[in-house]
Amino acid sequence: MDAIRFEHVSFAYDRDFLAVDDISLNIQTGEKVAIIGQNGAGKTTTVKMMNGLLRPKSGKILVFGEDASKKTTATLSKMVGYVFQNPGDQIFNQTVYSEIAYSLKYLKIEKEEIERRVNAAAQMCYLSDELQTNPYDLPFSIRKFVTIASVVAMDADVVILDEPTAGQDLLGLLHQKEIIRKLHQLGKTVITISHDMEFVIENFDRIVVMADKKIIGDANKRDIFWDFDLLDKAALKQPVVAQLANRLELKRNIINIVDFVNEYEK
Repeated sequence: MDAIRFEHVSFAYDRDFLAVDDISLNIQTGEKVAIIGQNGAGKTTTVKMMNGLLRPKSGKILVFGEDASKKTTATLSKMVGYVFQNPGDQIFNQTVYSEIAYSLKYLKIEKEEIERRVNAAAQMCYLSDELQTNPYDLPFSIRKFVTIASVVAMDADVVILDEPTAGQDLLGLLHQKEIIRKLHQLGKTVITISHDMEFVIENFDRIVVMADKKIIGDANKRDIFWDFDLLDKAALKQPVVAQLANRLELKRNIINIVDFVNEYEK
C-alpha cells in the first residue's frame, strides 16, 4: 500500500517563486527513502507537504489512500511525523519529558499511556536519563534526539527526518542508525532529507534525487551513485569509496568499503 502518493504536485511560495514543479512520487508502507539534492532543489518543501505543513498549489497528495487536502494539519501529523532540521523550531517546553509528552496531552491521551509512550520514546532515543532536564541545557546534538523522541511518541506510521546528521558526532550517527533500524523494524515508513551521502548509503536503499524543483531520479542507491549524468544534473558527487573504485576501474556499483574490499581482493 502507498503510504505517500504525489500526483502531479506543484507548490509556490508566492506568484513568482515555484518551489516544487509537477512531481509524482509513490512511497510504499515500510520503505526507507532518502531524498537528496542541492539546496533549493525542493526537498524540504516536498516533505512538508506530506504532513500538511504546506499545501500544494496544484495536484493531489494521498496519505494512506486518503486525500490530504481533506485533512487538517493536526490530523495529518498523527499519520506523518516531521522532525525539523533545527530543534529550535520544534522545542518549547521546560523539560524533556514535557516536550515529548506535549502532543500526547493535546490529544487527551490517558496519563498512563502518555507515560508509557514517553518512556519508550526516551529509551529509543537515548534520553532516559534526561527526562527532567531542560532541553536547552543539552547540547545541540542531543536536542535533535528530543525532537525525534517527540515524533516517535506520537506513533505516526511515517517518520520524516530532515537533515538528522547535522551537528552529530560519531556516537550520534550510530544512535541515529539504530533509531532508524528500530523504526523500520516496527513497520514505520522512514523518509530522510540529507546532504550526508555516507549516512544515506548506510541507512537507505531507495534514493529520490531532486534538482531544479523536480524529481530527476528515483532508484536503488547502487544505480543512483553510478549514474554520472544524473549526478551531474543534480550537482552531486559519488561517495569517496565509489570515486576510488571508479579511478581504479573496478566493477560498477561499489558504494561502500565492504563492496570495495570484496571487489579489490578478487
